[in-house]
Amino acid sequence: MSDSTETKEMPATKNSKAIKIDEHIVEIVSDSGEGAQKCGVSFAAISAKMGNGVWTVEIIPAEIQPPARSRAGASGIRIRIGTKEITNSGNEADLVIALNEQVPYGRIDQKAYKEGTVMLLESKWATDASDVIQNKYAEALADFKSRGYNVIEIPMEVECLKIVKNARKGKNMFVLGMLCYIYNRGIDKGETQIKNIFRKKSDAIINSNIELLNAGYQWASINLDFQYDIPVVNSGRDMVVMNGNEAIGLGVLASGMEVCSMYPITPATSASHLLADVFKNSGGLVHQAEDEIAAVGFAIGSSYAGKTAVTITSGPGMALKTEFLGLATMAEIPLVVINVQRGGPSTGLPTKVEQGDLLSTLYGQPGDAPKIVMATSTIEECFQFVILARKLAESFRTPVYILTDANLATGQQPFPRPKIKKDWFAPPIDQSLWKGDVRPYEWDDTTGMSKRPIPGQPGGQHTLTGLAHTKEAHVSYNPDENQESSELRSRKFASFQKTLKPPTINGADKGDLLIVGWGSTLGAIEEAVGIAQKEGIKVSSIHLRFLSPLEPGLKEIFQNFKNVMTIEINYSDNNENPQFSESNKRYSQLSWILRARTLVDVDCYSNVEGQPLSPKRILGVIKKKINT
Repeated sequence: MSDSTETKEMPATKNSKAIKIDEHIVEIVSDSGEGAQKCGVSFAAISAKMGNGVWTVEIIPAEIQPPARSRAGASGIRIRIGTKEITNSGNEADLVIALNEQVPYGRIDQKAYKEGTVMLLESKWATDASDVIQNKYAEALADFKSRGYNVIEIPMEVECLKIVKNARKGKNMFVLGMLCYIYNRGIDKGETQIKNIFRKKSDAIINSNIELLNAGYQWASINLDFQYDIPVVNSGRDMVVMNGNEAIGLGVLASGMEVCSMYPITPATSASHLLADVFKNSGGLVHQAEDEIAAVGFAIGSSYAGKTAVTITSGPGMALKTEFLGLATMAEIPLVVINVQRGGPSTGLPTKVEQGDLLSTLYGQPGDAPKIVMATSTIEECFQFVILARKLAESFRTPVYILTDANLATGQQPFPRPKIKKDWFAPPIDQSLWKGDVRPYEWDDTTGMSKRPIPGQPGGQHTLTGLAHTKEAHVSYNPDENQESSELRSRKFASFQKTLKPPTINGADKGDLLIVGWGSTLGAIEEAVGIAQKEGIKVSSIHLRFLSPLEPGLKEIFQNFKNVMTIEINYSDNNENPQFSESNKRYSQLSWILRARTLVDVDCYSNVEGQPLSPKRILGVIKKKINT
């Protein structure tokens, strides 16, 4: 994308000077298929390339094609841009662009807007052929104004039809043009972005979209009396912009893994889309299996043959993979498993965020199946953790699980361009002569570690089985041998845990309240904690990346705070309901684990509303906890 700061000549604007602000939150909401996400992602990319901090969250309806103009079918995107680094989607939106009057209600129900929010509303529905639609539009318009929104009606359809025959396929670029004007983005940057996203299309399509972009910019410059300038900060670092699933795909490439086997499932599928486009360029293979069970079986077979593989899925897919994942643990086969979490149980909320798979990931296989479980907290970690996971899987001969979620999967954020290192990549398959006196499961009595025999390695032949076995790989039902092998498999995780460092405390190392989080809540928690600290509240936070084994020193850290609580996006019982008491209350998932591990009375706040947690919500939780 061009870094040029030149802009094309545009008509004189109503306002003479843009208002400088530190940040703004923009939402674009529409029916499915109107390109709101493409518009928002493009606007975010332009802003990030200019040097702004950016975070995006896609608004995706549960149904693939919900009815048009339905409140539950709102599709779109939220973009938060600022002068500094942005780490979460923020609180209520400052500006909303709605392509019909019904879709904002899905967001209003989620308290996404506030009094004073500017709403740019498509006005075509005011003169629709249907009296019913006209009446609904008039009622909504009056309602929006009564809520204190600053509503500006815009004839998007009329303006787009001057350029294209089907305005439905053009409004998103018209909206992009308006945003480029409103936020003082150069029109040339918008044109460069259009050329990039439509690079595989014909010149005619590219040119018509550029016309729409310019039309939106021009209309806004003539008719809108406000404009904002969010100064950019040139960090001097080479940055990349992507979402979490793209980062996962690139992490697979950077790790040296050459096989990804998966079955399409929301919200994980787009990771395989990226790999399908580029993996072949580095000799990799994306295997789309007939189902989730076949996908993990294929991945385990590849790993057994010497090429550690990755399988990417979501919660329902993890449930189907359960038996094979137990096999990988028992047979000690390296494997990387990525779970892009979504709302559950069952089909649940397939397009919404949740952190509901922690316990099932830890304990989802029958018997004792210890494993390494990591959770990514940023888009950059989605990239880096895949590289680390492949190394850990091979070093400890075990499945390694990465938990991400829908918030990270579709969230877009800039981060420093990674500098490729040789030690990221997997080493060549070892085909050297296997030492005759080394057994295939020669567990070290201290560390539990063992060397990995590769099929075809001279002298390395052994039995692969999911049954209990000895160091010689012989099936065994001997009680002492099963006890010993289970213990030795566990020792390697204890050995790994000793290499971990205690988590960094965000704030003072003692105080009234410690917040513990994991996964995509990092940015919102730290922003809320920062605000609370400025208000004199003695609160700190830690964020865990390793959930099995847990990072060390937690009990010692907890003992320095009067209260400890987790903040998560999964279910816990509400203390205010009289049916729940200390004897039957269900805690959130990380809270359960920490209470068991540390024997500290770790409280929790969580919900399963399917929305990212906002700093405002978390700040309220902190203040309520401190005052109780």
